[in-house]
Amino acid sequence: MATVLIVDDEVQILRALQINLTARGYSTVTALTGNDALERAAQHPVDVIILDLGLPDLDGVEVIRRLRRWNDVPIVVLSARHGSDDKIQALDAGADDYVTKPFGMDELLARLRAALRRGSSGDVPVIETEGFTVDLPAKQVTRRGVPVRLTPTEWNILELLVRNSGALVTHEEILRQVWGPAYAEETGYLRVYLAQLRRKLEADPANPRHLLTEAGLGYRFRE
Repeated sequence: MATVLIVDDEVQILRALQINLTARGYSTVTALTGNDALERAAQHPVDVIILDLGLPDLDGVEVIRRLRRWNDVPIVVLSARHGSDDKIQALDAGADDYVTKPFGMDELLARLRAALRRGSSGDVPVIETEGFTVDLPAKQVTRRGVPVRLTPTEWNILELLVRNSGALVTHEEILRQVWGPAYAEETGYLRVYLAQLRRKLEADPANPRHLLTEAGLGYRFRE
């Protein structure tokens, strides 16, 4: 049974999440403030955290930063803040995913499952989609059993997205990790390489199902 720490100062939302998660077999711990969240995380081993940013004492981004000093538990932000700057700050601080309010429970649960999968495995050796398979140890992609030839850069981008399956990976993070810090603003590179990856891997590159664009933010891999 996975344990979820729910952090939200809106009691109705907190209770609704607790009821829905408990009904689906999760164990829950709750907190209404940032300091309470840090204390609960220290006292109770949890598998994933759902965190609101608008807390009464500490900003949620600061809570993420403090947690990341000693804890690598997956964090799914659940916030009414829709601005891209807020999302980028939370993700750069160490959040794994970002869901905006109002939200659909089915979507939140899917994001939660994806975060738990990432948190429970030190490596994800093989990812299979309906159209292609990514073998991380072998550094190989196949479609219907036939190897797909990728350039080193295409592979590095795909590997980064696959290892963060389900989570948003920002433009800056991809550029820094694949090309280096000097290229952090060169988003044009990403558009070119993602288009190439989609042509090689997606059944319909114009309407991708697995290599998704989050406008103005980055990209997300969906199994």
